[in-house]
Amino acid sequence: MSTQEVSHSGRGRTGATRVRGMPHSASLRPGRRDRDAFFDNAKYAAIVLVAMGHAWEPLGSGSRAAAALYLFVYTFHMPAFILISGYFSRSFDLRPDRLRRLVTGVAVPYVLFEAAYSLFKRWADDDPSHPVSLLDPWYLTWFLIALFVWRLTTPLWRIARRPLALALTIAALAACSPDIGDDLDLQRVLQFLPFFVLGLQLRPEHFRMVRRPAVRWASVPVVATALVFAYWAVPRMNAAWLYRRDSAQELGAPWWSGAVITLALFGCSMLLTACFLAWVPGRRMWCTALGAGTLYGYLLHGFLIKGSRFWGWYDHPWVHRPAGEIAVTVLAVAVVTALCAPPVQRLFRFAMEPRMEWAFRPYAPEAPPARARTVPPQASRAGALHGSGTAQRSGTWHRYGTWHGYDSGQRAGTGQRAENHRPFM
Repeated sequence: MSTQEVSHSGRGRTGATRVRGMPHSASLRPGRRDRDAFFDNAKYAAIVLVAMGHAWEPLGSGSRAAAALYLFVYTFHMPAFILISGYFSRSFDLRPDRLRRLVTGVAVPYVLFEAAYSLFKRWADDDPSHPVSLLDPWYLTWFLIALFVWRLTTPLWRIARRPLALALTIAALAACSPDIGDDLDLQRVLQFLPFFVLGLQLRPEHFRMVRRPAVRWASVPVVATALVFAYWAVPRMNAAWLYRRDSAQELGAPWWSGAVITLALFGCSMLLTACFLAWVPGRRMWCTALGAGTLYGYLLHGFLIKGSRFWGWYDHPWVHRPAGEIAVTVLAVAVVTALCAPPVQRLFRFAMEPRMEWAFRPYAPEAPPARARTVPPQASRAGALHGSGTAQRSGTWHRYGTWHGYDSGQRAGTGQRAENHRPFM
């Protein structure tokens, strides 16, 4: 029996029908929308790496090992997050309900958290002159404005002939252009763009490919080599290249190095991202449910990260000892895990996923156009004249450029008529 056949013996107490050949977590359950455990696990692991990287940043000045881990993680943690965001944006178009979701799920949280972060800095850092500006994203909010721009441009990338090559060209040119400025953090928007565009091009089979055992074990020496290289590069490399918020000239490098390093970092980031995804489990685990709340953890943990700097938590000498560095890492993982939990999601849903029915007109999807169901008499006569083994098409051209018609006459001697849909090229 194939995997598409239904086994009624797999019916559980809930009455759900289980498909033979599918894991139990993928069984159909009434009233429940199944999520892919692999991607939820990947998003949770990525946000944990983001929090760890932020926690390690102040430790790099006194520990070369911590600085090496920081460089290693920063090479791929945001690229992996952006790649997955692009993958789940493949179906985005300018349909009203999707635009509404983009506004309520990305634009509104950007406005609220940009204001909240700015006010927090005024209070926690004793800086009352810090501006509240929606044009200059501060700290973590750059990702929201970038995601807003990337998703709006998704229809363009879907019709481009060579989307990834075009995105890489744009990123390389941005890295050579110091005049772009800081508005909307456009340097980051453009330099991280290739990862989002690549995510738009991926399909499920690509993720299955990197999860094969051969790829998984091949990733071990790659990661080991990357860690050794990061340790070597600590005193020799400017970590600001990994932030992608400045041009080459602003980092004191010749203009042409911006394009070279952009392409080199893209290759390194994608290689390590593949290694990261190779070890992400595909089964449902205790942390799988937290994958739905990674944006909550991302935006909320920034207050604690910035507060730790403002309030001098890293000034204590014990923090820079091995035990202190381990404690900081464990605390960062615990905090971001708690912030991804469902209770936190319910508490902050008003800011992260507001409903805002009052702001939008009701939207009702258009019903699909009715198909032509009749066959003109002359087509039937033509089918009879041309014999039982041939078929004549009749029907109408739909206004969207699709032929809606039927094969008339007999097919293979059965006398059945099959509907024929052929796009207008």
